[in-house]
Amino acid sequence: MASVTLKKSADSFIKRKHPWIFSGAVEKVEGNPSNGQTVQIFTSDKKPAGNGSFSPSSQIRVRVWSFDPEEKIGVDFFKRKISLASSLREKIIDTSKTNAYRIINAESDGLPGLIVDRYSDILVCQFLSAGAEFNKNIIIDILDDVFNPTGIYERSDVEVRTKESLQPVQGLLKGTLPKDFVEVRENGFRFLVDLINGHKTGFYLDQRNNRKLISEFAKRKSVLNCFSYTGGFSVYALASGAERVTQIESSLSALEIANKNIELNGFDLSSVENINDDVFKVLRKFRDERRTFDLIILDPPKFAESASQIQQASRGYKDINLLAMKLLNPGGILFTFSCSGHISQELFQKIIAGAALDSEREVKIIKQLTQAADHPVALNFSEGLYLKGLVCLVD
Repeated sequence: MASVTLKKSADSFIKRKHPWIFSGAVEKVEGNPSNGQTVQIFTSDKKPAGNGSFSPSSQIRVRVWSFDPEEKIGVDFFKRKISLASSLREKIIDTSKTNAYRIINAESDGLPGLIVDRYSDILVCQFLSAGAEFNKNIIIDILDDVFNPTGIYERSDVEVRTKESLQPVQGLLKGTLPKDFVEVRENGFRFLVDLINGHKTGFYLDQRNNRKLISEFAKRKSVLNCFSYTGGFSVYALASGAERVTQIESSLSALEIANKNIELNGFDLSSVENINDDVFKVLRKFRDERRTFDLIILDPPKFAESASQIQQASRGYKDINLLAMKLLNPGGILFTFSCSGHISQELFQKIIAGAALDSEREVKIIKQLTQAADHPVALNFSEGLYLKGLVCLVD
């Protein structure tokens, strides 16, 4: 079996059980492993430390499958890991009200590079690492056997795969898909999801709990939902009695689905204003018009794709939060988020503090938010905590 031996300086990483071994930590590779093939991992003093998938072109040279050197990486291993992940979701998801949730959350479920989301009877997968791709057929067969879905669809159409010498791909792996949208339930609400063209795997499942929280603040309020996508936050706001909801979204097709979702849940579009434009541009226009709101939601896409973009992203986050603070009525509420893994919780809070200072408003954090529980974070993998959110009172 092919193997990787670590440098002495890297032994501490494997002892801390971090699932990533970077190229600079590797002293020697033996056996000429192919892309994604399982390799044995040895410490610098030749002690076996586990097994992982090898990626010769990635900075993350090995992603650890198991820290047990005796564990075989095959059908039984993947069955066990997938069953454990499924068991956790059975404990934390009320499936009588919610049938759209994450089943496998990559490294934090012990399956590096593998994302599996459930949308009613459809599974949507992302194979983001060489190891996940190498074992794709095994994984698909197990998913089909365990969950018996009507269809398994792949959304590996992401650039991160190129870092693993893999091409972005998308398509049906098993079964069938509905002609247009999949209808799902979330906390009793109904949503149409575009699995083929939608963001990520179709819907922002990680925001489930935060959408529900909106209900505590939106009653009789004017709400501005920025980067509104398909109207998730808007539906919850209207359900809790919001007077009016304004949605800003650059994708016209997403806004059209948002309208369908609002009507699907029994709400009249007469209380909804849709703006198909750039959020930064519209917020500046609202500022110049002195237009104000009681509740503003900022849920932007990832601003920092890499560490080199942190400074630029920080400016973007500050700019948009500064504009939002200026548009809030006294006593208004700001829900603000960052899904950029390279932006730490500490940095994000510092950015929001800077925006508050420049806005000349008095701002207090009243809640700190993160991703839903079906997106767990393993304690040996802090990188799994990517969604940061703050609920702020703006006076």
